[in-house]
Parts: sequence; C-alpha cells; structure tokens
Amino acid sequence: MATLEAKDARTLPPGPRSPALVQTILFLVARRQTHLRLRRRYGETFTTRIAGDRLVVTLTRPEHIRDVFAGSPTVFHAGEGNAILQPVMGRHSLLITDEDEHLRARKLLMPAFNGAALRGYRDLMAELAADDARGWPVGRPFPVHPRMNAVTLEIILRVVFGMGEGPRLAELRPRLRRISDIGPLTVLGWTYPWLRTFGRWRQNFENLRAVNRLLYAEIADRKRAGDLADRGDVLSRLLTAAGGELSDVELRDQMITLLLAGHETTATALAWSFHELARRPDIQRLAQRAADDGDEDYLQAVVKEAMRKRPVIQNVARRLTEPTEVAGYLLPAGTIVGPSISLVHQDATLHDDPGDFRPDRFVGKQPEAGTWIPFGGGVRRCIGAGFSQQEAAVVLREVLSRYDLRPERAKPEFPKPRNITLTPARGGRVIATPR
Repeated sequence: MATLEAKDARTLPPGPRSPALVQTILFLVARRQTHLRLRRRYGETFTTRIAGDRLVVTLTRPEHIRDVFAGSPTVFHAGEGNAILQPVMGRHSLLITDEDEHLRARKLLMPAFNGAALRGYRDLMAELAADDARGWPVGRPFPVHPRMNAVTLEIILRVVFGMGEGPRLAELRPRLRRISDIGPLTVLGWTYPWLRTFGRWRQNFENLRAVNRLLYAEIADRKRAGDLADRGDVLSRLLTAAGGELSDVELRDQMITLLLAGHETTATALAWSFHELARRPDIQRLAQRAADDGDEDYLQAVVKEAMRKRPVIQNVARRLTEPTEVAGYLLPAGTIVGPSISLVHQDATLHDDPGDFRPDRFVGKQPEAGTWIPFGGGVRRCIGAGFSQQEAAVVLREVLSRYDLRPERAKPEFPKPRNITLTPARGGRVIATPR
C-alpha cells in the first residue's frame, strides 16, 4: 500500500493512497479492523480519504484529542464533520449545525435533559423497562440487541413525543426501526444521492418520507393542544420554550435526531453490557447486588466499561474551517479530524489490560480527559449523555433483579457494522433464567 503523495506529506500525516470510494467502503464494512491496521502501519496519527474525496486525519493520543475538544467551535465544526447524517437528520439537526444555529438549538433543548428533567423521566423509564424485562424468553437463547432497540425506542418515543397508543405511533415504530436497521453499504445512499433511485436505497428514502409525514402530523396536532404547559415531553417543552420561534422543519429535524440518536446507541451499549455480563459471572453477581440495592453508580459503571471495551461509534469528527495545527501537522482547511474512540479505548498505555471487562475502573473515578470519549467532548459533548446513562442503569436494574444470564456460546461475538454503530454480530445472544 503506497503512502500519500509528496505534495500532501508536508501538511498531512501518512496514509493509504487507494481511491476514496475504496477507503470509504473499507471503513463502512470493517471500520475497526481497518483502523487497527492503519495505526500499525502508519502510527498514532494517520490520514484517509472518504466519500467525496474528503481528508480525514485520525487521532489516537489523548493530548491531541483534548486540543480538538477544547478548540474554538468556529474552527472545529462538528456539524460539518457529521455531514454524512444530514440526509436523514436534516440540515437543522443539532448534530449537523454549527456555531450560532447550533448554540440556539442546544439552549432550547438543554432544559429537557438537565438533572431535574432526568429525575422526572426515571419512573417512566422504569415502567417501560420492567414491562420489557417481564417478557424476556426464559431458558432458551435469544438475541438481546433487538429487545434493547425496542425498549429504548419506546422510552425515547414517550419522552420525546409523549405519544399515546394509536395508529400514528403503531406506524411510526417500525418505520423508525427501518431507518436504523441498515447495513454499512446502504449508508452510501446518504453520501451518493444518485443511489437513491435504486433498490434498497430508494426504499429507505421512501420510508424516510413516510416518517416525515408522521412527524409533521404529530407536530401539527401538538401545536393545537391546549395543555402544552402541563406536558413534560420534549416536543411540548420545545413548543412552549420557543414560543413559535421554530419552524416545523426545524422541529422535525430535532425530533428525528433525538429519536434516532437517542435510542440506537443506548440499545447497542446495553446489548454489549449483557453480552459481557453473561460471560463474567463474577461481575454479573456484583451487578445483580447493585440492582437489588438500587446502586445506580455501579450499574452505570457497567455500561461505561461496556462502552469502553465495545465502542458503539468508531470515531468523533470535526471539520476545520481554516488551516490549523493539530498533532504537530498544519492541516489544511476542510480536513476532518477524527478522534478514534475505538483505538483510544483499546490503548494499553491508557487502560490497564484493555481487553478485560472491569467496571470498577469507573466506580468513584473519573477517567482522564481524552481517554474515554463515547459521547465526544467539549461544547459538542452529546446532549443526551446523562439521559443515556440513566436509562441504561434503569434497564440493567430491571433485568438483573429478575434473571441470571449466560451466553449461548462461550466465544465472544465480533462487532458488526450497523448503520454508523458497531453491534454484536449475532445480536448478543444470551440465555436468561429466573434468579
């Protein structure tokens, strides 16, 4: 594999020269293995090219990652770094916007995810998690990831929209699952619009149009509701706080962002948590004791360790708006800098025995900045981080207080690319028996 051309080497770290489309496909179908191989060959900082011939500089050192997260949001554009998501999330999405527009949206959404709001969601989370846990198959193998997707989707639907049962919700559930349940090659349709006229890509965008229709109908109905001030869901809070300031398109973009980003990543983190607990009876017993005692700190430590050992997302992204020195290189404007979550989390110089599953790493301890980054960092740290961690602890408590878990097979499952996440290849198959 040849290195980048000499004219680029003055400002860019080394990296492969293969066509951008080839590198994109490798990243989508084997992102973890590809990054491991590139780090072995090119070192701790390397350059790749992805769809659209965009340059991506991957970072693996905490000091470089801290510099990126602490950098000016006018220089390090996270929204532009997430541009691949725009066809689904929309151009007003919290994940896609930058600078003033992002700050405005974040200020409107933050009250729905502060400490008081999270406490208000806890009982609903517990109710829905308990309903799901009571229905777990007993004594036979089943994939836990689809169940986690279902329960976290139900929680976020109720929290974000406050939707009751009815035809609209019944149609929306499977359509939202269909948006998330796509393979890595289908993601290419987000980058290459011409693909959307063919086969699966066309079907996916027809499904997205149907989701949009349902979301706009819900927004219109909610605007006519006379009890907005008494409702606690995010949509009602936004309509009340914004006072008509947000257009229907802006509301739609924020709602679908919360719905999709707010359930898929937590579901995958929970699936990996159960996958690991089933293979570690000693840790499982400690987690069950925590569930019995209501010790959410330890249960959150379980999920944090699962996200460290089994990262849900491969990397964070920021696009430079001007030439900027990063990791000792003067990178040109337009470069995407990508702190690698998976490579940082598996670095033995940062995490003792990184292949081991040890929730105690996070009990009463804060990881050093730049060494545990599943929610990103800086002013663009995920707005739903607290929500996700509380939700995961609640789900773990409801399951572990009822069941003992063991794996269907002793051999661990490999990460499998699913949309932009890395999920258990066989769905995290476990066997549950009553305690």
